[in-house]
Amino acid sequence: MEYTIFQVDAFTSELFCGNPAAVVPLEKWLDTELMQKIAFENNLSETAFFVPTSKGFHIRWFTPIEEVDLCGHATLASSFVIFNHLSYNKDRIYFESQSGELIVDKTVDKKDALITLNFPARVPQPFTPPEGFLELFPHKAIDFLFNKSTVLVFESEEIIRNMEFDIKELLKFKTHGVIITAKGNEVDFVSRFFAPDCGIDEDPVTGYAHTILVPYWSAKLEKKKLHALQVSKRGGELFLENLGDRVTISGNAIIYSKGYLYL
Repeated sequence: MEYTIFQVDAFTSELFCGNPAAVVPLEKWLDTELMQKIAFENNLSETAFFVPTSKGFHIRWFTPIEEVDLCGHATLASSFVIFNHLSYNKDRIYFESQSGELIVDKTVDKKDALITLNFPARVPQPFTPPEGFLELFPHKAIDFLFNKSTVLVFESEEIIRNMEFDIKELLKFKTHGVIITAKGNEVDFVSRFFAPDCGIDEDPVTGYAHTILVPYWSAKLEKKKLHALQVSKRGGELFLENLGDRVTISGNAIIYSKGYLYL
């Protein structure tokens, strides 16, 4: 069988920036084991698969080693494909997913066409890091939080940009991914995301992480609309809004390649 596959750089308008995701539109589900093999073969942080439903689409996401319950950049990449490369003539997409209903809109902001994800918010709560965990980092965190993933807040953007540590040491702890973040110099906040337990040492731009970061920084900065950078090597820009129990995450995307799988 022949299946179309796209590779899209998400949260950027420039090739070789943002976060690359593979997107495989399907008419019906492949076997889960086969989808996992495809994701492993692609060797990107995420491969998204979706099938049509009566309301929109059902979407699933796979890292090279496991299926995950939410992924922002691969949802944005999938939406870009649906809006621009499939016979879809609406400005809104409804996705069914393991994290409930996800809503995606075409929007216009500052004369730029953006794709806006509407995702459930995850409000992080203070927690006590396990013994030995904080010693992995060369700088002292000023706040520790958790909701699905571990969040460490630091003093400055420079610390986040220059942070170096042994990422594989995170595998000794049940972190479900680690987000490091600080107030930004020219944007509201910056962050980086590490998830070696999911097969991703550092994720370039992480929509999911911002479902946790938006509630935190919105309260901290006392503002609903936020502008953020994920300051990985590839980097990415996000436009965000706190809606209470949900957050919106907006960004650009650009196609890198289109090809075929022969299975």
